[in-house]
Amino acid sequence: MNTKLTLTIEKEVIEIAKKYAKEKGQSLSEMVENYFKFVTVKRAKIKEKQLSPKVRKLRGIIKTDENLDYKQILTEELSKKYGV
Repeated sequence: MNTKLTLTIEKEVIEIAKKYAKEKGQSLSEMVENYFKFVTVKRAKIKEKQLSPKVRKLRGIIKTDENLDYKQILTEELSKKYGV
């Protein structure tokens, strides 16, 4: 069941996000929902059957060092991208 959510976000961020979502073939709502799913994955593990066939095919294809701090890298890259 879908539920409506109201968010307060800077106008410029919304405009950029809409363009990005359009480039990716998604609605802004889908993009926000996918983000929330991503950040809450530790609380509710995504079952294999819930992944799209494309994601299942790519899962595990990239190997990294065990010491890789993905969240830190993501934060740094997003900060660079958005000038924060």
